[in-house]
Order: sequence, then C-alpha cells, then structure tokens
Amino acid sequence: MDGNGRWARSKGHPVSFGHRAGVRAIKRVLEGCERLGVEVLSVYAFSTENWSRPRAEVRALMRLFHETMQREIDEMHRRGVRIVVSGRRDELSQRMRERIDEAIARTSRNTNGVLNVCLNYGGRAEIVDAMRRIAAEGLKPEQVDEAAIAARLYNPDLPDPDLIIRTAGEHRVSNFLLWQSAYSEMLVTERLWPDFDVDDLKAAIAEYASRIRRFGGRPDSEPNLKTAGGARS
Repeated sequence: MDGNGRWARSKGHPVSFGHRAGVRAIKRVLEGCERLGVEVLSVYAFSTENWSRPRAEVRALMRLFHETMQREIDEMHRRGVRIVVSGRRDELSQRMRERIDEAIARTSRNTNGVLNVCLNYGGRAEIVDAMRRIAAEGLKPEQVDEAAIAARLYNPDLPDPDLIIRTAGEHRVSNFLLWQSAYSEMLVTERLWPDFDVDDLKAAIAEYASRIRRFGGRPDSEPNLKTAGGARS
C-alpha cells in the first residue's frame, strides 16, 4: 500500500493524513473484493523494518491501527469478514495485542471473506519463526520439508496469494509473503494507495485474468483470482 506519504505531501498535509486516507482505501478495496469474489485480502500494514521510521510517525501509525480495529470491528463482523493478523505480535504493546485478540476471536466464525492484516510483519522473520518452531518441536532433518515449514507459518490455513498488487510504482517485493508468493502474479501500478479504488481493483483483476499462469510446468490457461495481497503502507 505504498504512496501514503507522497499523497499527503502533495496536498500539503503531514504523513499521518496520508495513512488515514490509506485506511479508507482499504475499506473500499475490501468491499470491492467482496463484490468481485476475491476471498482473501492481505494488506501490508506495518513491516518489521518500519520501526526505523521517525518515532512520531510510528506512534501515529500504532494509534491509527488501534483506533481502526476498535472502530471497524463491528462493521467487519456484521459483514461476515474474518480478521486474522500475521506478524510478530509479542513486539507490539499489550493494548494492541488485546485489541488484535478481540478482533480475531470475535470474527473467527465468519465466512464472508478474510482480511489478513500483516502487522509487524516480515517475510524473512516469518520463515525464521517457522524454523524456530521446528527446532523447538525437535523435528528430525528428514522430517523438515516444504509442508512442515508451511504448516508453521503465521496463518497456515490461508492460501498462497494469486495476485500481489504494488502501488505507487514500486517494483520491489519488500519482504512481503516471501514463502507464499513463490508463484504469485505481480502487478505494479503508478496509483498512490490513498487513490486506489474499486475501478483500479477491477483493472488489476482484468490484467490478471489475461495472463497465463505457470507453476514451473504446464501453464494454467484459466486464472481464477481468489486471493490478493497488497504491499506495505
């Protein structure tokens, strides 16, 4: 979800103004996903590297995440959206962890799509944490395969993303879903995230549908988009 800061500065506002506009964009895109049949939306809200940003911006982001979860959980639950969070939660404040636990528990039985919030998330950190679980469980080397690692990721029940959308013209993977995105289709748009809307989502899905997917073997000539990911804010 790149471009929040650039969008805010172009309008003469502080970066926090752009992040709040970015939250509104998430709501638009999630509603579009529901209408268009995308079952899982993963959003890169805050990366493990984002702690190095200015302290005031980090505090504002954390406050915004907490406020958003508190404000939006009723609507998400009413719409039947299940909320999950991927990332290192133990490094977040107790107040934030409690809010996350509440959102996850309250929406756990919902079946009208999944919103996966990647918060204090890093693709490398996720793989490291999976390997730590394997070591703690005492698996033998011959027991460690792709299935064993995948089963110990943050949310192993989620499917791998079919499409990853990168806004603001950024062409980097930026440590996002490294394990899961091995065969994801990538799409880069110049649109800044706060301006991204349902028409942009439709265009991205149309572009995805025009591609022939290959998984190292026979191509799949009929792409069927079920899961999407967006890069970090």
